[in-house]
Amino acid sequence: MKQLLIACFFLNVFSTRWAVAEHEKPLSEVQNISVQSVVRLNTETQKLSGIETITLKPASHHSEFTAYGKAINLQPLLALRNRYLLALTERSSAKAKFKQAEQNINRQQDLYSHGVSSKRSLQEQQAQWQSSKAQADATNFQGKAVIDEALLLWGKELTDWAMSSDSNKLSAFLSGHQKLLQITLPTNKHLPESVRSIYIEASGNRGKAHKAELISVATRAETVAQGESYYFQTGNKNIITGMNVTAWIPERNEQMTGVIIPKSALIWYMDQALVYIKTSEETFSRRILNLYSASAEGYFIPDAIKPGEQVVIKGAQMLLSEELRGQIPKEDDD
Repeated sequence: MKQLLIACFFLNVFSTRWAVAEHEKPLSEVQNISVQSVVRLNTETQKLSGIETITLKPASHHSEFTAYGKAINLQPLLALRNRYLLALTERSSAKAKFKQAEQNINRQQDLYSHGVSSKRSLQEQQAQWQSSKAQADATNFQGKAVIDEALLLWGKELTDWAMSSDSNKLSAFLSGHQKLLQITLPTNKHLPESVRSIYIEASGNRGKAHKAELISVATRAETVAQGESYYFQTGNKNIITGMNVTAWIPERNEQMTGVIIPKSALIWYMDQALVYIKTSEETFSRRILNLYSASAEGYFIPDAIKPGEQVVIKGAQMLLSEELRGQIPKEDDD
């Protein structure tokens, strides 16, 4: 009789616990499916937790290498421009004097040929003409010398900008809307011919980088680096003259295909980069990222995530906490 009562007692307890588990389904739970942990959250809990996802689209990406440079001072180029403008003014004045001297000597020769003027007066006018011509030639040489100096120091493109009568391209630099950068590549790297723009940032943070446009090859080194050097321009307001910058330059090789995730989607756990993928209306699975590259939009993922999958962009850290909490053995577990 005693054994029968004990058996009935355990049967009653088992039935009660099964009923509770069946009728009180938890708001969240963690399941291990093929070793990969899956976090289950009902839709109401997802809303309360602020979880947001986006559907990923196909993207292409060039692998990049890093280079360094500096925002350089345009004052020496502007000084050359001022010298050139002064030379132009002097040349204009000299040409006007020479033209007047030509008119005077023609008139003096006419007077001399008619016996109205003396030979001495003609000789004096010839000397004045020769002096005016020499002065006009000198101003021509002076302007050319300034241009040659600018070409040696700054290259053809920037020289054309500076010496042009229309200085609109320089006005953006004078107003501060554009900054001039000199970027020097590593000795074993080259700028691909197809590359017209790169990304730069003073802090070295790729995610904050801004675009810079190629101007021309630099004619001199601005740093101790011995690689190829190029002039770029940027409208980044945070860059000021004299500031060092990091540059990210596309490699020559073919584009890689994959997806780009926002920076907020990537989290870290145990020195591993990971994201959470929404696999159904109520389930999320952790995805480890072994290969990723920083880009202006976030991170480029070539293989671990496929286009069309939904990645968590808000609430990934909460999902990780929920997953880890679900893996802790309950106190009443045997």
